Amino acid sequence: MARRRNINFENRFGRAHECLYLCNAMKYSIIIPVYNRPDEVEELLDSIALQQLHLEETEVIVVEDGSSLKCDKVADLFRDRLNIKYYEKSNSGPGPSRNYGARKSTGEFLIILDSDTVLPPAYLEAIDSELQAHPCDAFGGPDMAHKDFSPVQKAINYGMTSFFTTGGIRGGKKKLDKFYPRSFNMGIKREVFDALKGFSNMRFGEDIDLSLRIFENGYECRLFPSAWLWHKRRTDLKKFFKQVYNSGIARINLTKRHPGSLKIVHTLPALFTIGSALMIVGMFFCKWSIVPLAAYALLILTDASIKEKSLKTGGLAVAASFVQLVGYGSGFIGAAWQRLVLKKGEYEAYRDTFYE
Repeated sequence: MARRRNINFENRFGRAHECLYLCNAMKYSIIIPVYNRPDEVEELLDSIALQQLHLEETEVIVVEDGSSLKCDKVADLFRDRLNIKYYEKSNSGPGPSRNYGARKSTGEFLIILDSDTVLPPAYLEAIDSELQAHPCDAFGGPDMAHKDFSPVQKAINYGMTSFFTTGGIRGGKKKLDKFYPRSFNMGIKREVFDALKGFSNMRFGEDIDLSLRIFENGYECRLFPSAWLWHKRRTDLKKFFKQVYNSGIARINLTKRHPGSLKIVHTLPALFTIGSALMIVGMFFCKWSIVPLAAYALLILTDASIKEKSLKTGGLAVAASFVQLVGYGSGFIGAAWQRLVLKKGEYEAYRDTFYE
């Protein structure tokens, strides 16, 4: 089997790259932790195999994080198209799984991807070009919705990326603050990753924790606007609420780990949540109190409908935006009470939910 893979690799990339493949001297190691998502992994691996450039310098590390629905057979489908390694381990969460993949990899740069992402054909080319033009220690790229995504997925993407939600700080061509890469699309030099001891054991917010440590230790981090990808995110609003609720909790935990990292923008969802509740209660005393909330919903509806060219998606974007803000805000407020007021520890405050 090994000999057949080497021949196929030689046929595609030429004899000059055979030694590189055999010696595992890779420039890029793509690390993908996965939990019960074989279908998504297949789509992601297929998009990696279709990269136009630099695939001969790239290895793919798939880490099965204690899944009951395994993707080992999916990985086998790509043995002749990718330099792929598949590993199984007991469940420990995304951060430790990425660290496990990093230890098994050989690349000069580690590229961290979530299993629910899909790459455009020029993704690796964009990263290589950006590194040539702007060398740095760590980097990340934006995400967007594919035209074939469901209306709900497009609406959720809008909520997570729009200027009119807190999504405007996540990525894009202009930033109001430093760019903190997220684990769905993150790159980092191996030597930097090793020096920082990789991801922490945080169940949520572990990617921001690593980004904060990158800056705290004096390393340079950049946004690569051209290194974008498609990100499916959650497929329904209930799962989306749980995700952003946990993100709100994580922000307070990050504040405890990194004093001074909390910015005004991080408090906006909590202020929105409190303000919305007061406006809804105020309706019983003055019907006009709901006008600001209605105006905001109309703004989201108009902007999302125009961008997505769909009134249905625009309507769903209103719901997704409110879920994003209220979910995050609720988690933030609850965690602030538990961690800052009651002084509970990170694990103690959420042992039955956050770390289940």
